[in-house]
Amino acid sequence: MPASYPQLTAPLKIGSHTLRNRMIMGSMHTGLEDRFWHRDKLAAFYAERARGGIGLIITGGFSPNIRGWLFPFASAMLTPFDAYSHRKVTRAVHEADGKICLQLLHAGRYAYHPFSRSSSASKAPINPFKSKALSTSAVRKTIKHFARAAKLAKSAGYDGVEIMGSEGYLINQFTAPATNKRTDEYGGSIENRHRFPVEIVAAVREACGPDFMIIYRISVVDLVPNGSTASEILQLAKAVETAGANMFNSGIGWHEARVPTIVTSVPRAAFSEATAAVKAAVAIPVAASNRINTPEIAEDILKCGQADLVAMARPLLADAQFANKAIEGRSDEINICIACNQACLDHTFTNKRATCMVNPQACHETELLYPKAEKSKRVAVVGAGPAGMSCAITAAQRGHKVSLFERRARIGGQFALASQVPGKEEFVHSIAYYERQLHICGINVQLNTEANLESLKGHYDEIVIATGVAPRIPNIPGIDHPKAITYAQLLNGSATAGERVAIIGAGGIGFDVATYLSEAKPSATEDKDRWLQHWGVDLTGETRGALTEPEPEPVERRIWLLQRKEGKLGRGLGKTTGWVHREHIKRRGVEQYDNCEYTKIDDQGLHILRDGVAEILEVDTVVICAGQESQRSLFDQNNPEQQPHWHIVGGAKLAGELDAKRAIREGAVLAATL
Repeated sequence: MPASYPQLTAPLKIGSHTLRNRMIMGSMHTGLEDRFWHRDKLAAFYAERARGGIGLIITGGFSPNIRGWLFPFASAMLTPFDAYSHRKVTRAVHEADGKICLQLLHAGRYAYHPFSRSSSASKAPINPFKSKALSTSAVRKTIKHFARAAKLAKSAGYDGVEIMGSEGYLINQFTAPATNKRTDEYGGSIENRHRFPVEIVAAVREACGPDFMIIYRISVVDLVPNGSTASEILQLAKAVETAGANMFNSGIGWHEARVPTIVTSVPRAAFSEATAAVKAAVAIPVAASNRINTPEIAEDILKCGQADLVAMARPLLADAQFANKAIEGRSDEINICIACNQACLDHTFTNKRATCMVNPQACHETELLYPKAEKSKRVAVVGAGPAGMSCAITAAQRGHKVSLFERRARIGGQFALASQVPGKEEFVHSIAYYERQLHICGINVQLNTEANLESLKGHYDEIVIATGVAPRIPNIPGIDHPKAITYAQLLNGSATAGERVAIIGAGGIGFDVATYLSEAKPSATEDKDRWLQHWGVDLTGETRGALTEPEPEPVERRIWLLQRKEGKLGRGLGKTTGWVHREHIKRRGVEQYDNCEYTKIDDQGLHILRDGVAEILEVDTVVICAGQESQRSLFDQNNPEQQPHWHIVGGAKLAGELDAKRAIREGAVLAATL
């Protein structure tokens, strides 16, 4: 029987507006906001989510003035021309029966330019630029700028605005004693530190009238030293409600926080108790957010009374039809966001256009199209890893007759290995999604089948080789010793590791293996209390920023993570996730060696030269994580001149550090052209 979500799918009144359900698309910057000539693409992106049934959309952040730019000439709502350029966005959403609010965001000391301003003179640890303090008169002007921007948003056709008061941006910098060192009426006491956001909300309400929706994004937990306490946050919420807000949205942690909030290892709905505290203190609706990626989790939050509605951003990148699928009882067809950040936030924080690893069409709705094929072709796809499944499903959705060959007993490829890593268990959701789509599309899946030239040639119009990669075996004396195993053997369960382990290779796979080996129990992702304890988070007390002393659990193994090159390990990891991996294995006691030369593996263990000095690591196991090699022999056996309709995608085309983002996109792009 299809799942039912009565709380999630019920309408909700926000001020004078009625939302068709309680699912909203939370704000995230896509890279399409900053230039007016991208408005068509932005309109298509949001309209697709509105057609997908979402109750409300909140845009990426737009600054109310120039000093609030995230970077020079970044997104802003400053002039009537800006408002005019947004009309195609609001029109597209409204034509799809959706509602949309513009987020107003002043970057404060997070602004990546030298003329930034904050509550006090300070420099964020994630920014090379030091901000100067806003003068008292400049604070008052900034309040007027918020009101002006909101009025422009109203003229552009937006149903309301979200005022960004969380994540460590300017307003949050006023509310927290960590960054507010002022001595005027906007600093010092709690009431003074709250004055800035309260006056902004009041000014926006006065400028835009009673029917305009005002959402306040409140930091329900700061996660920084000397951040706000729980009681201060509740006091702010009551004051903002009195000033005229219609709804609260939850913000979790500052960008500089040393507690992870957005990566896949964070337990789902980890901070919902902090949202529940705000909901209990106010009368207006409150939205929960952060690591909520299935209708089941969202429904539970609403059923337990922790929130009135649920905000999801990345899940709507992964699947624009998320809401419709939930409403129609097709939740097993949702392409789940696995919080990998590889194509969304990693792109955003490197000034690239965002997209989604599991949905490359996200933010490319006007460019990556999947039209119905003029003629149905017989298509063979060899390899059921991410690239092969992406290609097979997209080709079948276009009307081709597809056969998918996989030499193993199950689909998934490298995703199946990744799902064994603690904190990456959610990769199984992607595999489940692909498995469901293979069934829906009627794809002929042949497992335990080794495709060859004889079985392919002459039987198919198009042949796609997506046979992936295999671990690269380095030329080290003793590499065939029983102590030496590959990461694939370890993760697929065909080999086990002892109590003392050396890991050769400190790329993403090496860090994953270090995490896998250092977990004494099942992943903390499955145990929220363990996770909070590991990172030092206290959601129940009155500690500032909700921080307490971390208590990592002891590790049973002794582990060394080694790399050949000199320098910090893990430099090539993701922009938004790398620091989490590095900090996690550090807390787990993994020893990290750089500048290593591997000289021999024998009964004693792993022999190395470290900084030119010989050393023996007396280990039971040596795990090889030294890169990958393409498995493309089947493609290379073919003569392209005689058989031109052969294609190669994913790891089979280009090995290297595993890149599912590229593999899935290549598969989809190829299928779109067949």
